[in-house]
Formats: sequence, C-alpha cells, structure tokens
Amino acid sequence: MSKHAAPRGRGSASEQTVRLSAVDIAAGRRQRQDGWSPSSLWTQISVLTGRSLGSAFSDYRLVFFGLLQPIVMLLLFSQVFSGIGQLPGVTQYSGYINFLMPATLVNIAMTTAMSSGVGLLTEIYTGFIGRLRAMPITLGAVLVARTLSDSVRLVVQLVVSVLAAVVFLEFRPGGVLGITSALLLTVAVGWGLSWIFIAIATWQSKPETMQAVSFIVMFPLMFGSSAYMPVEAMPGWIRVLSTINPITYAIDATRALSLGMPVGSAVWAALGLAVGTAALGGWLASRNFRRAR
Repeated sequence: MSKHAAPRGRGSASEQTVRLSAVDIAAGRRQRQDGWSPSSLWTQISVLTGRSLGSAFSDYRLVFFGLLQPIVMLLLFSQVFSGIGQLPGVTQYSGYINFLMPATLVNIAMTTAMSSGVGLLTEIYTGFIGRLRAMPITLGAVLVARTLSDSVRLVVQLVVSVLAAVVFLEFRPGGVLGITSALLLTVAVGWGLSWIFIAIATWQSKPETMQAVSFIVMFPLMFGSSAYMPVEAMPGWIRVLSTINPITYAIDATRALSLGMPVGSAVWAALGLAVGTAALGGWLASRNFRRAR
C-alpha cells in the first residue's frame, strides 16, 4: 500500500468541505429558528383588520352602494309606513321618522353583522383562510379582525344614515350626546350580533345556506320587534314575541338615547344582548373554526 494513499475512514478534501458546509447550514437554520418569535396577537389582529378595511374601502362602487342601501331602505319605510305615525304610541315622537330612525340604526347593524358571516365564508372559499392556517397565526385573531373591520364599516354607515335623515327626512335627535350614545350602543349590539353570523358561517359549508339561515334569523327578529310600530298596536301573539325579543330592547334603548327620553333598563338589556351574543357566537365560532376545511 502506498504511503500516499488516503487514510481509511476519511473522505477527500472536497467531501469534507461539503459535509462541513451542510453542518454549518443546519446550525445556522437552528440559530435562526431559535432566534425567531411569532408576532403578537395584537399585531395579527391589527394587520388582518387593516387588510379587511382596505378590501372593503378599495372599491368605490362597493362603498357607494353600501352607504346608499340603508338610506334607500330608510326612505322607503318612512313613506310606506308613514300612516303608523298616527297611532297613539307613536304620536309622542313628533313624526314617524323620529320613531323609525333609531330602529333603522339597529337594522343596519344587523345587516352589517350578517355580512360579517358572508365575508368570512367568502375568504374560506377563496383559499385565504387556508393560507392562514399554514402560518403561525392564532385563528381567533382572524375572527376578531373580521368583527372589528365590519364594526368600523358600520360606524361609517350609521353616521352617513343619520346625516342623511337629518338633512332630507327631518329627523330631529335629542342632542349630540344622545345620538352619539345611541350610535355607540348600536355598534356594540352590531359587534355582538356579528359573532352569531360568524358562528353560522363556520358551521355550514355553502354560501347559499349561509344567506338562507341568516335571513331566517334576521327578519323575524327585526319585524317581530318594536322597530316599525309600537308593541301595544300588535296582535296578541306578535306582542308576546316582541316582548321577549331581545332586539326590541336594543331598539327601545337606541330610540330613548337618540331622542333624549328616559332609558330605564333598556340600555342594560341591550348591552347584555351584545355581551351574550358575542360570548355565545365567539365560543361556537372558535370551536367550529378549529376544524380543518
């Protein structure tokens, strides 16, 4: 055996270099992984909320028709049901528009809450949620961001609707503080209701089913309440349903705050509605959302 032969158990210089390089790369990867930390929950919520807001306000046509829809609805209901203004329980409001406008605020909140579920279901079907599942993101942040972005959109719709009602329909709120409190309460109720519709979106699998279930939930609650006529003027069985309908208390509280009338316990009932629906819907949505789709 020649003395110039390479020792056994050792590779050539090039092989040793490759092995050392592989070890160095692996060590570098471990170092990067050890030094990396995921973003905070607040950062995740902020980024996802900003993305949803950017998507909602980037299309001017969507913004225009979204703001026009509650105004058209308010105009139609104020004219079609104007005769209700002569009923004994409505004359004290000095015009049917003053009775109707606070209820329309809650109606706008319910419609926006329903769109929260539709928007989440759209993101599921377009694959955006699937991409988020592959990232180190808390899934709860996705749901919270959706409700916050829609709450901001709700604020814009409510303010525009109130201004339009004041300018064009002679709506006369009781004062700036009162109408501001009514708007804040409406946003809280809408935020709570959005969790119910998000829970519906995480429970079923088709957009058509989502819309059908949402309308079944929304319309009985809205029309079986004190939104369009006083409870005393309703038939007996509808009166019973309106009395136990939680939306009735939200509307009564909003109506009293916006017109500067005594609120009684309606505000606390409305806040209880917001907290209760948020807790129930959040629990159901979180449980359903963890399932792989």
